[in-house]
Amino acid sequence: MRRRSHSAVNCPVRRLGFGTAQLTGPGYWGPRGDARDAVAVLRRAVERGVTLIDTADNYGPCVAEELIAEALWPYPAGLVIATKGGVVRTSDSAWHVDGRPERLREMCEASLRRLRTDRIDLYQLHRLDPSVPLAEQLGVLDELRAEGKIRLIGLDTVTPEQLLDALELTSIASVQNRYHLRDRSSEALLTVCEERGIAFLPWFPLGDGALLTDPACARLAAAHGVSAGQVALAWLLHRSPVLCPTPGTGTLAHLEENLDAGELRLSEGELLAL
Repeated sequence: MRRRSHSAVNCPVRRLGFGTAQLTGPGYWGPRGDARDAVAVLRRAVERGVTLIDTADNYGPCVAEELIAEALWPYPAGLVIATKGGVVRTSDSAWHVDGRPERLREMCEASLRRLRTDRIDLYQLHRLDPSVPLAEQLGVLDELRAEGKIRLIGLDTVTPEQLLDALELTSIASVQNRYHLRDRSSEALLTVCEERGIAFLPWFPLGDGALLTDPACARLAAAHGVSAGQVALAWLLHRSPVLCPTPGTGTLAHLEENLDAGELRLSEGELLAL
C-alpha cells in the first residue's frame, strides 16, 4: 500500500491516511453505532500501515478523539495524529467559528486530554475567525508549540492568499480544503503547497460519496477490476505528491477497499481521460 511519502517538517507519513468523521453519527453528531466497530476500524487501519489519522474536536463533539485514544493508545511509533480546533458545535447542523486565543488554548488542551497525549503532532485551525486578527489566532498556536503541546500547525479551508499571509507569521505544515476529481476549485492553493512543500489533506476526497458512482471513474474501474471510489483516490495520489487523502469510513470492508486504492496505477492516458 505504501505510496510516496510526504514529509512535513520531518514528520513523514504514508500519503493515504484515515479520517475519523464517519465514526460519528449523522452531521458528525453523537456516536455511530457500537463503539467496538469504530475501535476495530481504527486498529485495522494502523495494521494496514496507515500512519496519519485525521480528526477534529467537534466530530461528535469529542467522540472521534475519544475513540482514537480507546483504540490506539499507547500510540505506536510513527503514528501521526492530526486534530483541529476553532469550531464549536451546538447541534448536528450548527457550527460556530471561535478563534479567540483563550478559546483555542482551551480547545487544544482539551484535545490533549481526550487523546491522552502530551503533544499533538498536527494541530489544525479548523476555520479562520474573521473577527479575530490572524496574528492572534496563529500566535496562540505558536505559544502552544513553544510549550511542546503542538508539533506542527495546519490550516483548514483557506485561500492561497490566506495561506501566504499565514506563512508570513509562522511555519505551516499542512492545509485542508475540499478537493477531488470533480472539484478542483483549490487548484491555485495546491500550487502554493507544491511550491512551499506543504502537505494538502483534501477533504471529501470521494466527493461526499458522489464519486462512488461517477461514470468516468466507473468505466476505468471496470477496466481494472476495482471500484469507482478506488479510481478517485488513486487519481488524487497521482495528481500531486503533496496530496494526502484521508478517506473515512465506519466499516472494515470499506476501509480495506479505500486502502487498496494505494496499489492502483493509472496510465497517462487514463489520467488524461479523467
